[in-house]
Amino acid sequence: MLREIRDLGFEYAELSHGIRISLLPGIFEAVEAGEIKISTLHNFCPLPMGVDRAAPNIYKFSSEDRRERESAFKHTLKTLETAVRVKAKLVVLHTGCVDMKDYTDTLVDMVGEGKKGTPKFDKLCQEVREVREKKKGRYMENALESIRRIVDEAKPRGIKLGIENREALEEIPFESDYAMFMKELRDPTVVYWHDTGHAQIKENLGFINHRAHLESMSERLYGFHVHDVEFPGRDHRPPGKGTIDWEALKPLVRPDHLKVFELSPSLSPEDAKGGIEKLKSIWGPE
Repeated sequence: MLREIRDLGFEYAELSHGIRISLLPGIFEAVEAGEIKISTLHNFCPLPMGVDRAAPNIYKFSSEDRRERESAFKHTLKTLETAVRVKAKLVVLHTGCVDMKDYTDTLVDMVGEGKKGTPKFDKLCQEVREVREKKKGRYMENALESIRRIVDEAKPRGIKLGIENREALEEIPFESDYAMFMKELRDPTVVYWHDTGHAQIKENLGFINHRAHLESMSERLYGFHVHDVEFPGRDHRPPGKGTIDWEALKPLVRPDHLKVFELSPSLSPEDAKGGIEKLKSIWGPE
């Protein structure tokens, strides 16, 4: 796996939330042999025992169940330990969600059918906003309390915690809550991690302006998950094969930001290379 990434021209790789514990010895061996370096990990990494597929939301920091929050904390500690072992700089976190009906897929389908702006679509969007606002308080507090505990573990290890923007409408923090959420987490250990595909889906649904959102988070921005979106919601496409305006984002991108290509395994190596070169031609080689 890591050799394939290296052969695409990458010096660094991210270990994502689909890494089984049985893969770790080979990963450690590759890193120690200098075959590849690890930039970042995505929580939970490795996968919890008994879980055989990517499951970043299997345990939620926001849960009302104290035991689930404790499991989220325990498995995040394992991610931090793995990050130290492979000398990674940052762990990407999902912060949780409000317990409510899933509206996202329904709204994405409606946008694809040309129904954005119809009375039914607008009514559903208003319903989402009202339900979230009514219920969010205790979930936000649980998430903040959990992340503060993780900061106490990550800081002495020298690892940043990247709060990732999410595409699902029930996941926190919500669009207008990022400034408050990050203000509550003042420690510089906590940074913002921007997923371009998630932001574009939110824009396609009418909940944010992609560029404006990124600009609002620029002071805490540390890096990116980079992938494009075929309208309205098929993400993990190579840059240039979707609707993201990469030129518009360029002024907010610095050479020191980490940039992780998060591409679908369905892509051919040629498609992946083409997308990488496309973005480099716009954002620059760094």
